[in-house]
Amino acid sequence: MILPILAYGDPILKKECDEIGQDYPKLNELISDMFETMYKAKGVGLAAPQIGKNIRLFIVDGSPFAEKEEGEEDDPLAEGIENFKKVFINPIIEEEEGKEWPFQEGCLSIPKIRENVSRKPDIVVSYYDENWVLHEEKFSGYAARIIQHEYDHIEGVLFTDYLSPLKRKLLKKKLNNITNGLIEIEYKMSFPKNS
Repeated sequence: MILPILAYGDPILKKECDEIGQDYPKLNELISDMFETMYKAKGVGLAAPQIGKNIRLFIVDGSPFAEKEEGEEDDPLAEGIENFKKVFINPIIEEEEGKEWPFQEGCLSIPKIRENVSRKPDIVVSYYDENWVLHEEKFSGYAARIIQHEYDHIEGVLFTDYLSPLKRKLLKKKLNNITNGLIEIEYKMSFPKNS
């Protein structure tokens, strides 16, 4: 089932999320719905708070980063990304290493805005998968960035929080339009109630 994605301005997007246990109701169904929702919106990641669930869960599928134009050289940051489809339950970023690099990030909750965010290229994450198997893995490049972006969501952080006050001021009108639903978008969204 395709779920509506919460728009910028919804208070749920700014809350730190809670861990869940194996008894969380209909978890497999929720994960399946999240993948369906993410693919419909043409995203590479989706966190539970983006669909209104205040839990430490996100999904990723980085395969769009593997697509190349004809004649385009291999991108070392995309190594292994074509098979990077995972479920992260109760994840913890244990380490972040390397020299920060900027990349234009976007977000399904903040459509049609992309801005440079600097992040470290290598991370170690411990997490449970959908079968409740515990993993501790190292990720690099685009895979690390996707995880860092989604991890921020379960911490109540949006990519716009990394922008300078001036950049946020310049984007204020666009962000307000998203909050108020004054945007044309190709997927289902839920906008905060106008107060």
